[in-house]
Amino acid sequence: MDPRALQLQSRSKRFAVQVIKFLRTIPRNDESRVIGTQLLRCSTSVGANYRSACMARSQADFVSKIGIACEEADESAYWLELLVESGAVTQVKVSELVREANELVAIFGASRKTAKESLPTTRNRQSSIDNRQS
Repeated sequence: MDPRALQLQSRSKRFAVQVIKFLRTIPRNDESRVIGTQLLRCSTSVGANYRSACMARSQADFVSKIGIACEEADESAYWLELLVESGAVTQVKVSELVREANELVAIFGASRKTAKESLPTTRNRQSSIDNRQS
């Protein structure tokens, strides 16, 4: 496997671990628990979906799976921002996690764009069958 892919797998897993550790520090109330659960799901999904993309069966499959990883990283940033804006945690406490989530979004988004551009284009051809009603 490409060393860059292995590095990104490691980086996305490290992001999930950092989020898990962070979640142990948030307030224990209903709002934080709900947001924390959402954050836990999407942040751990980033690495899992990237790993799946690395095992894609086709270029189109890769594009689809890397797109999901990108969406999950963006969703992670959203939940972190919501924790700050709701007053549950300070910006300082999440700034590194938000930065990493946004960097992963940029990396996966660029990778998806490049992969999508290399997909063969399909043309919408006109059928040679005449189906006109008399």
